[in-house]
Parts: sequence; C-alpha cells; structure tokens
Amino acid sequence: MGAGSWGTTFTKLLHDAGGEVVLWGRRPEIVEAVNERHENPDYLPGVTLPDGVRATLDPAEALEGADFVALAVPAQTLRGNLGGWVPHLPPHAVLVSLMKGVEMGTTRRMSEVIREVADVPEERVGVFCGPNLAREIASGEPGAAVAACVDEAVARRLQAATMTPYFRVYTSTDVVGCELGGAVKNIVALCVGMAVGLGFGASTQAVLMTRGLAEIARLGAALGADEHTFAGLAGMGDLVGTCMSPLSRNRTFGENLGRGMTLDQVIAVTKQTAEGVKSSEAVLELARKHSVEMPIAEAVTAVLHHGMPIKEAAVSLISRSPKPERYGV
Repeated sequence: MGAGSWGTTFTKLLHDAGGEVVLWGRRPEIVEAVNERHENPDYLPGVTLPDGVRATLDPAEALEGADFVALAVPAQTLRGNLGGWVPHLPPHAVLVSLMKGVEMGTTRRMSEVIREVADVPEERVGVFCGPNLAREIASGEPGAAVAACVDEAVARRLQAATMTPYFRVYTSTDVVGCELGGAVKNIVALCVGMAVGLGFGASTQAVLMTRGLAEIARLGAALGADEHTFAGLAGMGDLVGTCMSPLSRNRTFGENLGRGMTLDQVIAVTKQTAEGVKSSEAVLELARKHSVEMPIAEAVTAVLHHGMPIKEAAVSLISRSPKPERYGV
C-alpha cells in the first residue's frame, strides 16, 4: 500500500520471493505505468518490474485476500490512510510496517499506530527494516533486512515471504528496537549530511554515526528494547547505509542544508519524503518523556524547526560539557 520507491521495491521483492502481489497507488499515471510499461518512472526510473506485478487505484481490490499488507506511505500520513483502509482489511492479514518514523503529536511508533487504528493485536503487526536503499534492492544488488514481530512464528512467515536469491532476511521479536533504529537513524543521517555539506570529512562523519548509535541505544534501553538489536542490521546496518549513501533522502536533505540552501529550498527540490525532518520533533519529545539525552536529535531539531544556524549547532554539539566515556557509549 504505497507506490513510492520503497513500496514499489518491496512489491518486486515479494514477487521475486514467489508471492502473488498487488501494488496500490494513489496516482493514476503511476498505476498505468506499472501495468502497461512495467516501470515506476517517477520513483525507480530505469528499473524493470516483473510482468507478474500489477497495480491498482482501488484499495479494496489490492487488499482482497491478502496474507500480508505492507504499509509504505509517509509516516505522518499512516493514521489517515489506514483509517480509510480498515473496512477492507482481511480478518487475519499481518500488517507490515515499512515506515521509519515516529508520529508527531502522539510520539507513537508506527506499529503502535497500526494497532490502534486497525484494532489488531500486536501478534498481527510486523516490521521490516534494515539498510534497504530502494534503488539498489530493486536492481537486485545483494542485500539483507530484518523481519520483526513479537510472535516469532509470524516473523518467520514474513521472512519466508521476502527471501530471494539476492536478498537475505533475518528474524527478530524486538519490534521496539527495530522501529527505533529505523526512525532515529534518519535524524543522524540528516546531521551527517549537514557535516558533509559543510565540507567535513570521514572523521567527523564517523563521530556522528557512532554517537548517533549511542543515542539510539539509550532511547531503546529506556523503552525496553534489546540492546543487541542495535549492533545488527536494524541498528548499525541501517544507520551506516542511510548516513553514507547519496541515495539516502535524509543524508541528501542534510547535505543540501549544509551547502547553504534554505529549508524551503531543500523541501522544494526533495521529491520524496525525508522522514527524519518531521520525525525529529516527535523523537525528541519521546526522548524527553523518558529523560533520555539525545544531543544530536536536539541539534537537528533546532536547525530544522527553530532556525538555529548549522554552524552554531555544530559548535553546540562539540562544546557540550564533557562526560566520562564508557565502553559502548
């Protein structure tokens, strides 16, 4: 449900794993292109989709008889979109979040929004996460991800539905950790992008990624996540991929800011959603609720939403009061 770059890529992945899959899109020209030309020219130009992939504008048609419903809309639109789809959801379908964000206003993770809106138990909600840059996966480059659900049997079913010769899937029952890793890494990637735009090199980027991982782990610990999650694909893997690749929307967004573009100018040239931009405020609010210190999230939010100059934010990060360094921090 959602014909952007990742929704389209996940559709191809399900097909390549042997499944029968339907892609729902809201734009007639995208649906027509998928059905007639086997491509999504706006989001994955040059990538040929399998003949067996079909698209529809009708949510009821897309959802009919589905075993898995993959939700791939922008995080802040999930509540509204899913509310309209609830009457068409098959009674036993597993609802899979492909989104990496935290809801503004409620600070709920995407799985929590799904459970609330669809009124389903947590055993029917899955999360799919990892270092998945859509174009690379859609092109068949070797990749991997994590299928998470509190019910391990459901996680294994999702694993089986997405494993291909070029794409390996692991399972986890740590939904909280997987979601936090995916949401917070976008904020860190914005910060790394700003550093790149300012002309800073690998040392600075490594510092930001490492300290960003520490922030993710601190928030995860406060919310009951498994600390080992953050050393894997859903934590470090997703963080490194998003922070290092020019294909990353969040890194590119931050890089444009670092090069001197205004926020409005960057928004105007950004065709796809950079989830960290809006989620940064929600993540920071969540951290404050649990008394978790997240200086990188503080700095990014100050730049994006409170007009702090990027160079001033950089100084504020480096000049913070020193604290004892501990292993793994």
